[in-house]
Amino acid sequence: MMHQTLNRRRLLAAAALGGVVGATGLGSLAPEAAFAAEAAAIAPGAPDPNFAEGRISKVSGHMLLVTGSDTVLHSIRVTNGTSIWKLHPTTFDQVAVGDGLYARGVRLPDGTLAADSIWVNIVNLHAHIASVGRNMVHLDHQGRRIVAHVVPGRSAAVYNGTPAISDLSLLRVGRHVQVLGAWHPDTNEISIATVYAAA
Repeated sequence: MMHQTLNRRRLLAAAALGGVVGATGLGSLAPEAAFAAEAAAIAPGAPDPNFAEGRISKVSGHMLLVTGSDTVLHSIRVTNGTSIWKLHPTTFDQVAVGDGLYARGVRLPDGTLAADSIWVNIVNLHAHIASVGRNMVHLDHQGRRIVAHVVPGRSAAVYNGTPAISDLSLLRVGRHVQVLGAWHPDTNEISIATVYAAA
C-alpha cells in the first residue's frame, strides 16, 4: 500500500524546520512548529508518546480508533481546538474510516492522545513526471505510477522557489518534482496541494 512507502514524519519535521513545505501546503505553521520542538526532545529511536500514526478503523463521537503501521492501537480525541488538514484545513466531519493520519498532541493519563493537530492522508512524494494531462499529472515514484489530480482552486505550483501560483502549465515530462498532497486511500491516486519544480 502506498502509505507504507512514504515518510510523513520527515515531511512534517521538514515543514516545521523551514523546509520546502510552507503555509500554503499545510495551513498555519504553529502546529508544525510544536511538532518539531517536541520531537527534538525524544531520544533517537525512542517512540514519541505524543505522536500517533496509522489508519482510522473507527470514528465514534469525537474519538478516533487508529491502527498504527506497527499494529499498535491508538485512541485519539479530537477537540474544538484540534487543527485538521486533509488537502487543506478542514473539519472533523471530513475524516473517515480508512483514512490514514498522523496526529500530534498530549497523552492523557488513560492513554488517549488529545490531538492538537491531525494530518489526514498527507503524502510527500519525490517523483518524475511521466505525463501531463489536462487535470492530472502521472508520476513515476520509485518505480510505481501515481496519478496526481489537479484540484481547481486548490492545487498550486512553486517553480524555482518562487511564491506558489495556480498555473501548473510549466510542468514538463521527465522533470523531477516534489509533490505535497492527499492520498486517495487504497488507490495509486493523490490530489495535489503543492508541486515543487524547476521551471
